[in-house]
Amino acid sequence: MMLKKFEYTDILGWSVSRYDVFRLCRRKYYYTYYAKYDPVHTRKKIDFLKNMTSIALEIGNIVHDMNKAILERFRKSENPVDRKKFAGYVRNETDKYCRSKTFMEVYYKEIPEISIEEIYDKAMVSLSNFLNSPRFDWLLRKALVSKDRWVIEPPGYGETRIDGMKAYCKVDFLFPVEEKMYIMDWKTGKPDNDKHSRQLLGYASWAAYHFGTDPENIIPIIAYLSPEYREIQIPITEADIRDFSESVKSQTQEMYEFCINISENIPKSKELFTMTEHKIFCDYCNFRELCGK
Repeated sequence: MMLKKFEYTDILGWSVSRYDVFRLCRRKYYYTYYAKYDPVHTRKKIDFLKNMTSIALEIGNIVHDMNKAILERFRKSENPVDRKKFAGYVRNETDKYCRSKTFMEVYYKEIPEISIEEIYDKAMVSLSNFLNSPRFDWLLRKALVSKDRWVIEPPGYGETRIDGMKAYCKVDFLFPVEEKMYIMDWKTGKPDNDKHSRQLLGYASWAAYHFGTDPENIIPIIAYLSPEYREIQIPITEADIRDFSESVKSQTQEMYEFCINISENIPKSKELFTMTEHKIFCDYCNFRELCGK
């Protein structure tokens, strides 16, 4: 299945995550997306803090990559997964991931050091829940016949167009079953119905744009992998896609208003990107050091 390609442009692209950062804290938004406009002596610190990971984020990264490995392996061979070998592979990869990164919890002295074993155990809970789920059995029975048309974490950032506007909606796994097109997105954290419903609409818009699929034949699914396996999905209609498009247009315009040059995505002065007044957001922010929080 071929994805459409786009020429590079500087103009910002909407995404659920980008707008959520913008909505929650303008200063974090500046540090996340416009650090290159800061003075050189602070830019290195911003980049360092931005690249820190967290325990929850790393568990999610490991689970996403291991699920990708499972699906890619089934495209090559339909033999059952050797659970013992897979667990050993996950353990080795967890060690590689964790030893090469700076963890926010350690940097801010919340804990003395991370426990790689604990991260591995939590990742394996999510991975085992997926492998033991009715959905995994259903995939093997229903979806393997079309494995040559699977899209597994496509390269890039999931660029698309929503009503002509640049947007990013990167899917984890897309596959056809009969006349329907399914999209699955893995989650290892807590449910967030509002955010995750918007993501599902984004994935449906992405699929409709790239493949010309009728939205009513698209079934996007959020798969929560921990503490047990469960799913949410929402029916998609043409009206849902239109409403979503209007929302994206409005939110994109809000972010445009913080640019002095929209087409080149050049921001206004950092001072206009105000800090949030809600300290609870600061407690989970990589950049809290810069704000004195």
